[in-house]
Amino acid sequence: MRIAVTGSIATDHLMTFPGRFADQLVADQLHTVSLSFLVDALDVRRGGVGANICFGMGQLGTRPVLVGAAGPDFDEYRAWLDRHNVDTESVRISETLHTARFVCTTDADHNQIGSFYTGAMSEARLIELKTVADRVGGLDLVLIGADDPEAMLRHTEECRSRGIPFAADFSQQIARMNGDEIRTLMDGATYLFSNEYEKGLIESKTGWSDAEILGKVGHRVTTLGAKGVRIETAGQDPIEVGVPQEEAKVEPTGVGDAFRAGFLSGLIWGVSHERAAQVGCMLATLVIETTGTQEYELRRSQFMDRFAVAYGEAAATEVRAHLS
Repeated sequence: MRIAVTGSIATDHLMTFPGRFADQLVADQLHTVSLSFLVDALDVRRGGVGANICFGMGQLGTRPVLVGAAGPDFDEYRAWLDRHNVDTESVRISETLHTARFVCTTDADHNQIGSFYTGAMSEARLIELKTVADRVGGLDLVLIGADDPEAMLRHTEECRSRGIPFAADFSQQIARMNGDEIRTLMDGATYLFSNEYEKGLIESKTGWSDAEILGKVGHRVTTLGAKGVRIETAGQDPIEVGVPQEEAKVEPTGVGDAFRAGFLSGLIWGVSHERAAQVGCMLATLVIETTGTQEYELRRSQFMDRFAVAYGEAAATEVRAHLS
């Protein structure tokens, strides 16, 4: 099974605020907020949802195809991804724009305030998936992650017209999308990914109920933070998977991307949705224990030992057979 991941490629600038954002907000002045936070730390890391997901899949040995746009400053980042088993040959390089940049501050409660500069990401709309599919010998699934909005629409329409199954994953872009755009990007998706808050936004903006959405997508995958993940399919009982015990809660950025990496790798291996979600939750746990979205190291024996503790030896035996 060959999976392509479309989405942003970016540099993350991650800062830590030792207080609570909520303590700085004045209830009757929210219409004119003007705040500055003195942060304790700054970490500059590789990021972008497309690259993050592909990095995690590469760590699991499933060699995804990264589809996105970057700037002429991408050479070092490309070499990093190539070394970690990611196919980067379908990344478009802009001649004029820098690679996108995400700037995010996290408070003591793990709430986040972030801004995103698109840069070269705006050229992702110029990428044709047929060219990608022809190069790799066909695509079995395309995850359409947060990217240039025009690129997301183009990739979705191309998947429909060419009969390529796709997964809708709006992530950070959902805030700027209206109901019509969300309906267009979601209708007919094999998988719909979101967190619990985004789930509510999708229903509010589209006007579709949970049941109506389940009738328009194959499977709805909702991450629930510390409660794990829920997978829903019309006419079937939901599947709920908890999260392993983390050794520390260091930084949450990229946790959702890591879950998707594990889940998609499970699909490539041909395991059940429950097992794929367990792999995703285990990989996400490694990320929350690390500063940076691609700074964790997957050591097979340690990963499987922790997986067995969380989900049982039978589940671990099944996954161990696929994890190289």
